[in-house]
This record gives sequence, structure tokens and C-alpha cells, in this order.
Amino acid sequence: MTLQTEWVRTLEQVRAFVEGSEAVDFTGADRESVYEFVRRTLVRLSYERLGKPDKRLVRRYLAKVTGLSRAQLTRLIGQHRETGRIEDRRGGAPACPFERRYTRADIRQLAAVDAALGQMSGPATRALMRRQYAVFGDTRFERLAGLSNGHLYNLRRSVTYRRRRTVVAKTQATHRTIGQRRKPQPDGQPGYVRVDTVHQGDQDGAKGVYHVNMVDDVTQF
Repeated sequence: MTLQTEWVRTLEQVRAFVEGSEAVDFTGADRESVYEFVRRTLVRLSYERLGKPDKRLVRRYLAKVTGLSRAQLTRLIGQHRETGRIEDRRGGAPACPFERRYTRADIRQLAAVDAALGQMSGPATRALMRRQYAVFGDTRFERLAGLSNGHLYNLRRSVTYRRRRTVVAKTQATHRTIGQRRKPQPDGQPGYVRVDTVHQGDQDGAKGVYHVNMVDDVTQF
């Protein structure tokens, strides 16, 4: 990037670079190098003083050199206009995070209730937890006592809940006669098929997948 762009100092040179060069792969050491290059370019070309056509030209130049998208460049230029710097703001906590009402301990407590009682329906589970707190004064259910039915199922789908409690149900045998169970006698003729079904298992009330294997007894297809 440095060798190909160090001579670009004016808008005329920017225009010549954009119109006359092929696409450039950015090979900066890290994201900070990209941001620093964008910042230096904005300062060197006095971006904020340019008219709209020239600003579009500079954006095209930056996109071509760095490979950043239009949306990414818009965010970076906006940040530079507000603060005079360009920094990586990813990964940090939001300025005003939503308050977590139900803690991991609450979710684990819900999992313990479901494990002990066989995972009852949502309304029945809520009534039990509300009674535990209101009648018996069990402080472990202080927040869960006000849990809504919809959010109960959200908590059951959470990672904390699944790590605490995973239920796998075995295949339930059927008593319906749906065919003859006997060894085929193909006499060397294809068309006699062996069928085998395997149930993947149920989890937390959700039906699992059934796998069906069908193999021709002669051709093995």
C-alpha cells in the first residue's frame, strides 16, 4: 500500500490513481494500519473542505486501496469528523446496555425445576415458581416469580439452560403393523429392499429427526 500510494498528494493524483490503476489488495499489518491510512488521507487532502464531487472521489480512492465497503468508510469518516481520530470500536460494551433481569443463576434454577418435575408446561411452571416465592418465601425464585410465559421459553432456549440440562429421549417403539417383518428372498433379482429407521431423539419437547436407510438386497444400492 505504501509503495503504490505514497506519491498521492493532490486530488488530481487521486483521480489519476482511481481511473488508471487496477484494484489494489490491502496488505496492512492490522486493522489499525488501515484506520491510520484513512485518517492520514483525510487530513492530507483536507476532506472536510472539499465539495461533494471531490469527496466522492476520495471515497472511491479509499475504497479501492483499502477494500473497505461504502458503509465502513462512512462510519470511519463520520468518526474522524466528530473526534479527529479513527479507532476500532468493536467488541466493547455498549454505551447504554440493557439491564439483565434474569441472571445465569435464575436460568440454572429454572433448569433444576424442569429436571425435577419433568418439564411441565409454561403456565404450570410459572405458577409453581410464583408459589415458591410468595407462599414459602424461597428467595431463589424472587425474580422467576414474575417470569412471563413467553420469556420462560426464551430462557429454556438459552445457552446456559442447554448446558445445564439436555434431555435425549429414546425411540418409542410402535405397535402398529405397517408391513411384514421378514428376511427378503430375492433369488438374485433386484427390487427387494431392506429398510431401517433410526430416531435421532427428542430434546426438551422438540421432536428429533428420523433417518431412513433403504438398501437393495441384491445391488446394495
